[in-house]
Amino acid sequence: MEATVANDPRMATTTTIDIPVLLLVGGKGTRLRSVVPSAPKPLASVGDQSFLELLVRQLRIQGIGRLVMCSGYLADQIESKFGNGSAWGVTIEYSPEKQPLGTAGAVKLAQRHLKGASEFMVMNGDSFLEIDFSQLIRFHREWNGIASMAVVQVPDAGRYGTVRVDAGGRVIGFTEKTGSNTPGLINAGVYVFGCEIFGHIPEGPVSFERDVFPRVLDRGVYALAQRGMFIDIGTPEDYARAQSLFRQLCDAASRG
Repeated sequence: MEATVANDPRMATTTTIDIPVLLLVGGKGTRLRSVVPSAPKPLASVGDQSFLELLVRQLRIQGIGRLVMCSGYLADQIESKFGNGSAWGVTIEYSPEKQPLGTAGAVKLAQRHLKGASEFMVMNGDSFLEIDFSQLIRFHREWNGIASMAVVQVPDAGRYGTVRVDAGGRVIGFTEKTGSNTPGLINAGVYVFGCEIFGHIPEGPVSFERDVFPRVLDRGVYALAQRGMFIDIGTPEDYARAQSLFRQLCDAASRG
C-alpha cells in the first residue's frame, strides 16, 4: 500500500485524494447497548479513543479530508465531539436524519453535500478495514461501473451474509445471513459510487444491501478483495475483540 504514514491524524500528508466520504454513523447499536449504554456506537471507546476517531485518522493519513457524517441516533454527541473537523485536519459536515433511513436512505439524504462531485465514497462507521483507499478508487474508475465495494474473506460469515463474485470481480449476487459458522466473502462496508446511484435510491428508509445493490447488478457492481485487518463492533463480543486489538488497529489506521 502506498500511503503517507504519520502517528498523528492531524499531521499533513503529501497526498490528497479529492473525493468526499460519507460516514454512516446513525445506527442505534441496539446489540451493543449492554456495554455502550449512553453513546452512539461509533463513539464507543476503543483503547483511549473512540472507534470513529480511528476511521477519521485512517482517512486523513491517506489524504482524504472532506467528510460528511450521516448521523441519527444521539447525533449531537458526534457533532460535539468532532465539530467542523479542524482539530483532526479534515473538514466535516453533518447530515442528520430525523428518522432511521437505512444505509441507502442516509446516503440519499446527504446528496446535497456532494455538489460538484461525480463520485464519492461511503464507509460504515462501526467497522474498520485496513485498505488503500486510492486503490479502491482506481479500481472503480477502471471498471466504470455504478458501484465498487471492498470485500473480505472471514472465517465466520454467518451473521453477515455473503457476496457472490465472478472470476472477473463482478458481483453477481448476494446470500442472506445463514447463522451457520462457515467461511465466506463478505461486504466490508467501504464503497465507491458514481453519483448516478442516486437515481436508483427511492425516498424513505432504504438498505443498500437489500434494496439497491440487487437492482443495479446489471449496471456493474464490482468487488475488490482485501486481505488486511477487518473488524466491526456490532456485538459485545466483537467490541471486546476490538479492545484487545487496539494497538494493531491504531497501527493499521496509521498505515492506511
